[in-house]
Amino acid sequence: MEYLWAPWRIEYIRKGEEGGCILCQKPQENNDEANLILCRGQYNFIMFNAFPYNPGHLMIAPYKHTADLQDLTYEEAKDHFDLIKRALALLKEVMKPASFNIGLNIGKVAGAGIADHLHTHIVPRWHGDTNFMPVMFNTKVVSEALADTYRKLKTKLG
Repeated sequence: MEYLWAPWRIEYIRKGEEGGCILCQKPQENNDEANLILCRGQYNFIMFNAFPYNPGHLMIAPYKHTADLQDLTYEEAKDHFDLIKRALALLKEVMKPASFNIGLNIGKVAGAGIADHLHTHIVPRWHGDTNFMPVMFNTKVVSEALADTYRKLKTKLG
């Protein structure tokens, strides 16, 4: 049997063991580049997924700690959707994906990795970005470093 080592994945596994909400903690740390926060809105922010499905995998989250979409006020929901649109425009211009997956996983049973804090995923998709690795080996190959993608998008954002 051959092994494909992915030692960086242990960070993801250990994150589940830590206490606290990263979607509350990271915006308070005032270190956006290190925390992969790309943009801040009035009620929400855009952040890279530290364990992306594809390059440019972003999350939009409210500053308010809630798991329920219905807890957002009209203004908070509008800001959330406006940031989704802004992120899509940015990704289209800079990374030129063929398509996107956009979604909310509300609750652990629905697949939410951070079930207590609402967030929307935006995953850029390209032709041929799915291959045998996830199917055969439960391993995803991401072709670009997070820091490189962050700089590319942040530069365009201004």
